[in-house]
Amino acid sequence: MYIFLSHLSFIDLCYASSIIPNTINNLLRQKGYISGFGCAMQLFMFSSFGSTECLLFGVMAYDRYVAICNPLHYGTIMTIKTCTILVVASYFTAVIQAAIQTGFTFSLIFCDATINHFICDALPLIRLSCSSTVLNELLISICAALIGGGSLLIILISYIFIVTTVVKIPSSQGKKKAFSTCASHLLCVTLFYGTVLFNYIHPSSGILSRHEIVASVLYTMVIPMLNPIIYSLRNKEVRRNMQQLLRQRNIVDLWLITF
Repeated sequence: MYIFLSHLSFIDLCYASSIIPNTINNLLRQKGYISGFGCAMQLFMFSSFGSTECLLFGVMAYDRYVAICNPLHYGTIMTIKTCTILVVASYFTAVIQAAIQTGFTFSLIFCDATINHFICDALPLIRLSCSSTVLNELLISICAALIGGGSLLIILISYIFIVTTVVKIPSSQGKKKAFSTCASHLLCVTLFYGTVLFNYIHPSSGILSRHEIVASVLYTMVIPMLNPIIYSLRNKEVRRNMQQLLRQRNIVDLWLITF
């Protein structure tokens, strides 16, 4: 599990780093600007790491399925070699998808240079095109179905088996322990897929609404920051240190109020 968590942290770092610096720069300058090459690189990085995160969530769900449903065989199934293959396959698939999508997007003829978004995403870019975008829209739908939909299907199937297995555990303590191992993963998946599906599934008029901006900020900036915190709180030592820190903070605040 910690192999996957280390890669998830790395992906979140790269994912946010491809967007946040330019966004902060534009906010400070109060003028949004990005070069054509910079826009293409941002789309490639954003799509690569976003797709890798989707696939990695599916891999992590399978890991939890093996750990709970086949605990005695976990060590022989999820070996270092198997974990490495799954991680490399996730990166490779995502990079190929991002390269194809970026190539097809920047092969279009653009009529306008003003993007109705704070990031160079595929959908806002193809709305600027004068040429036919049927192939691009079809490609986006196929990639979303294969990567996003495929990963979500693996997650759903894994958790159906997990719930079926946990329900059969006789002790309430055993059920609680089994579900606690999945809580962090399930929360991260819900946050990520909830905001992404809101942005890409519901019909859009072509004008970016406030709700879409908030959802975009959540899955590009806030969620990558929250994922390491959510997973860190699974560790008993981290939780204990956090509790001690909060107690010390309360004591300091009480002392300041008193004096």
